[in-house]
Amino acid sequence: MSVEGKVAIVTGAGNGLGRQHALLLAKHGAKIVVNDLGGSVDGSGAGDAADAVVEEIRASGGQAAANKASVSDREGAKSIVETAVSEFGTVDIVVNNAGILRDKSFKKMTLDEWDLVINVHLNGSAYVTWHAWPIMYEKNYGRVIFTSSVSGIMGSFGQSNYGAAKMGMVGLMNNLAREGASHNVHVNCLSPGAATRMTASVPGSEIDPDNPAEDNHPGLVSPAVLLMAGEDAPNGRIIQAAGGKFASDMVYANQGVDMGIDVDAEDVVANQEAILDMATAEPKTQFWRV
Repeated sequence: MSVEGKVAIVTGAGNGLGRQHALLLAKHGAKIVVNDLGGSVDGSGAGDAADAVVEEIRASGGQAAANKASVSDREGAKSIVETAVSEFGTVDIVVNNAGILRDKSFKKMTLDEWDLVINVHLNGSAYVTWHAWPIMYEKNYGRVIFTSSVSGIMGSFGQSNYGAAKMGMVGLMNNLAREGASHNVHVNCLSPGAATRMTASVPGSEIDPDNPAEDNHPGLVSPAVLLMAGEDAPNGRIIQAAGGKFASDMVYANQGVDMGIDVDAEDVVANQEAILDMATAEPKTQFWRV
């Protein structure tokens, strides 16, 4: 899982999970581009959080550079990769961690609130990765990590925008893992759980991100990032990480019911129970008819 000498971009690295990812990668010898707009959980405002993390890394003997662009801005995303190249000569690892929340039930959500969250999480991750992708592809080495969530994989009330973006990460990962495989570019998803500013902002939460419980510390997630950023990283996998526990998610499908080319709607209704029965489901990496 060596990252010694590799150049890693970590977006949203000014606080919480991103900060922990950046610190751990730096501890293991990676050169870090610490990207963070420095805004609030809802994406408003700006600040110097990236600078503080850079100084923290440098104080520990590591190498780091700050970038304060928004991932949701195409030119901003380009500048993040340009910072890696100008400061350290290349980019080997992209950890797409930046995110915001605009939680509301779908009925009460505005389309602007929908767009803001999709643009930061899904589009922002795609923009940064798109600019780094040719560099990785050309040199036959790259590691890309997208940040998904149980809100997308399993669903969560009041987070339709966030959940859609996070499940979109899985779809993007599935496709890029195939496209990058022949050039040793591995792409995976992290599904984390920890005490952060974002989880503290969810209605009803009692989390204090400044004083996280020992078993809910964001640092307990970052070893999964080190695994996915290393030379022996898996490819096309979703890894759950929370409280020191690690697991893998995968799409499962049953064997289906073959009703032939003369099937009609009544046949499907009559076989509903068998179609929905997951008792014999198995992991699937491609459409079951292929």
